[in-house]
Amino acid sequence: MTTVRFSLTSPLTPEDALKILTDFGPARADAWPTIDAEHLQVHSIGPNWAEVTEGTAAAWERARYEWDTNTGRVEITTLESRVFGPGGGWTFQFSPVEGGTKVDVELTRTPTAFGKKILAAILPLAASSLKKNVAVPFQAR
Repeated sequence: MTTVRFSLTSPLTPEDALKILTDFGPARADAWPTIDAEHLQVHSIGPNWAEVTEGTAAAWERARYEWDTNTGRVEITTLESRVFGPGGGWTFQFSPVEGGTKVDVELTRTPTAFGKKILAAILPLAASSLKKNVAVPFQAR
């Protein structure tokens, strides 16, 4: 299992930052640089959860999002992934700080195939790219 953790600060409120992460409308592909409109499909959605496929032709994933607006936490479980296979996912924790929000991010991958394990092993090296792509939607608009 590979886990990458990092934090960033957003000028948005925790509530607004959580809304960006859990907005599955047509503007989602515009907000997130790692999602293109052709590979965004909302399978089902509820008041505090959604199951979606998103990403690009090269790297897509089907995931179940679950969030709690009271705690400011979003947990994303990978159900299927072109690159890593099922298992693992993301956790986002939004906490208020002076001037905005601290966003703690954890990415976990649990691949079983040898090639996918190699890809997961290099994730810590690519962490700066992950932080950059996650940070974009949490900037003020």
